Amino acid sequence: MIATPLARRGGPVRRTLASVVVTGLFATTSAAAVRRWGPARTGATAAGVCTATAAVEHLGTATGVPFGRYGYSGALRPQVAGVPAIVPLAWFAMAVPAREAAHAALGRRSSPATRVGLGAAALTAWDLFLDPQMVGEGYWAWARRGRYRGIPVTNFLGWLATGAAVMAALEVALPADEPADPTLVAEYGVMAVMETLGFAAFFRDRVVAAVGGAAMLPVAVTAARSLRRARHGRATARGRG
Repeated sequence: MIATPLARRGGPVRRTLASVVVTGLFATTSAAAVRRWGPARTGATAAGVCTATAAVEHLGTATGVPFGRYGYSGALRPQVAGVPAIVPLAWFAMAVPAREAAHAALGRRSSPATRVGLGAAALTAWDLFLDPQMVGEGYWAWARRGRYRGIPVTNFLGWLATGAAVMAALEVALPADEPADPTLVAEYGVMAVMETLGFAAFFRDRVVAAVGGAAMLPVAVTAARSLRRARHGRATARGRG
């Protein structure tokens, strides 16, 4: 990710780096999930989420539902039914960290309903960075330009709806434990910081840096503080015991 701004925009190096970054995120998320929920649950959930989101992406390119009309170029390969293989991997790779960050940020207010709501919003917040970057690279294009860096509002509404469905599935497949997984929460936080700094300092797009940062960073910071308080509370309790 750090090397991406150094390569030519839309060139083969950036295409390779995009695949490497997404695959790395998927591997990091999967490893943390395996430690938390075991290989069987994690494998089945990853397969289910990837299959479902690939189907949604195919539906989107064919009908415009739920994101609006868009199409993938041939830049990202391999593709399955017109959808780059790394796209459904990215959905799972960030959905689980988003759910855990939401779980931690909510604290005592965490419940299945609140986790689904905030988790979907936290995941959609990431797309405020992702879509401008990927459209700029020429990996996909919108039939009609929207107001946010050429991206229509319908895209983000579609992300919220799809994200909520994914979060609801995670509630069943990977039940939220107490406390939230620190590795997954940290993964969400690192992405929030790196995307914000990347757009501000390297891509020279302060609008995306401000909008995306304003959406992701509050969840990340609140989640980190919540985990820190929980650790302090457990340490204090052990000391008294």
